[in-house]
Amino acid sequence: MQTIITGKAYVLGDNIDTDQIIPAQYLSYNPSDPEERKYFGMYANSGVPEAEAGLPYGNIPFVEPGRFKSEYQIVVAGKNFGCGSSREHAPLALAEAGIQCVIAEFYARIFYRNSVNGGYLLPLESVIRMVEKTNTGDELEVHVLDGYVLNKTRNIKFEIKPLGDVLPIIEAGGVFEYAAKSGMLK
Repeated sequence: MQTIITGKAYVLGDNIDTDQIIPAQYLSYNPSDPEERKYFGMYANSGVPEAEAGLPYGNIPFVEPGRFKSEYQIVVAGKNFGCGSSREHAPLALAEAGIQCVIAEFYARIFYRNSVNGGYLLPLESVIRMVEKTNTGDELEVHVLDGYVLNKTRNIKFEIKPLGDVLPIIEAGGVFEYAAKSGMLK
């Protein structure tokens, strides 16, 4: 697990659901096939309404047309991120697009668990509402174990909550890897 993550922020609002993160029409791709898996990255956040895309300005593409990776590495979101269906492909799509972590006020439980269990990305929680103090394109430095985010563009420091009991699962790379390393699987 990377303990310091640096990169550009992509800001989203409240109640971004899994159907917006990866719309149903793109679920026909096979995540087990590397040639098809990359399409999840291409279409990540393609269902987010233009007014919400890259807040506060809206209409900022998450992934440029014809590309498989985003120029952003960190998603900053509001409340209830990943709500909606239990779509396991949502954290996978963000990870395939190059996202290393999402920092939200709080998550829909299933998105959080899918992120951790699959080892796709770090689901971090902010202590304050970062979406109102961060713009898309701001350079961030996330200190995972030290519990803070430095917005290098604005020279602002934000506190994040510790990962707690999920840290060993994340460090192992997902729930199956954790179970294997812990001797739970034979």
